[in-house]
Amino acid sequence: MEANAAVLYEPGTPLRFEPVVVLPPGPGEVQVRMYAAGVCHSDLHVMKGDMPMKMPIILGHEGSGIIEAVGDGVESVEPGDHVIPLWRMSCGTCEYCLSGRPALCDVGTKLRFTGRMPDGGTRFHTASGEEILHYAGVSTFSELSTMPEGAVVKIPKDFPLEFAALISCGVITGFGAVFHAGNVKAGDTVAVYGCGGIGLNIVQSARMAGAVQIIAIDTVASKLAYAKQMGATDVVNASESNPVEAVYDLTANRGVDYAFEAVGLAKPIEQAYDSTRKGGTCVVVGIAPPSVRAEINVNQLVYAEKTLKGSIYGSTRPRIDLLRLIDLHRAGRLMLDELLTRTYPLSEINEAYADLEKGEIARSLVLCNP
Repeated sequence: MEANAAVLYEPGTPLRFEPVVVLPPGPGEVQVRMYAAGVCHSDLHVMKGDMPMKMPIILGHEGSGIIEAVGDGVESVEPGDHVIPLWRMSCGTCEYCLSGRPALCDVGTKLRFTGRMPDGGTRFHTASGEEILHYAGVSTFSELSTMPEGAVVKIPKDFPLEFAALISCGVITGFGAVFHAGNVKAGDTVAVYGCGGIGLNIVQSARMAGAVQIIAIDTVASKLAYAKQMGATDVVNASESNPVEAVYDLTANRGVDYAFEAVGLAKPIEQAYDSTRKGGTCVVVGIAPPSVRAEINVNQLVYAEKTLKGSIYGSTRPRIDLLRLIDLHRAGRLMLDELLTRTYPLSEINEAYADLEKGEIARSLVLCNP
């Protein structure tokens, strides 16, 4: 079948919106008619060349859609079902999956870095027959995308597909960072470095966890305003003052129980670590270019008994936690309307990324099949 998609041919060049050939699903595969896809910095890293990937490739890892067709042996979904693609597919049987850490599954890691399906092939081709690689196994920047059955989770049909796309990565990552990686509890204090799509969801998840103080830190004033809306009790503009000093001033020179870094750069990682109190925990969530190295005061690991840890996909169990997020929204606890700043047609995806880099939006989507 033919579908329109946004294809990246070289780093540093605009995505090309053009027709591609999408092969039908084989055994154990499904084809999804994408409804919406998230505009996220993770894809931007590939577009700019900070995260090397083979090309041509169809990016996009956040999204939502409707099952168009299924291959032989597929049992968990059928045509017409609403689904969220899982950008870290897991096998369900390895030691990571069985211990509740499916984001570390080697199957998902291989899909992400090879750009190919589990059988080694691709399901996208150019009009001339050239292979186009997949991104994170799902490639949501296409009207149609063929992926493994294990890369989708079925959701209720009455849940808006725009909201489904939002929770597929940014929301679940922020939620998991707080509740799984950090284990923030009622009464704790929190600092959040970086108030983009993931940082804002760390803020609102800390609010849901009952944190008594949530300090949001960014260099863009508009992002700090969004953070206040999500539940931040204090904001710090890091372009105007030293954020570590500000955190200590706001916490009676104690530091915070939990600091989260959602930028993916050395300096904010170092600052987040330095902002934690004795016995505190720093959780790094931001995706950094491979060359990034942070300088950490190792003595604090011992003398202050600090913890420094990372978290991918929020250390979540997506098949459980995505449905939990839907329930939280229905209960009025999870804010989603406030996150969605703007939508664009898929054909305007380059404009969407230009606006993302300007810091003008909280969260945006491209609509593939509105």
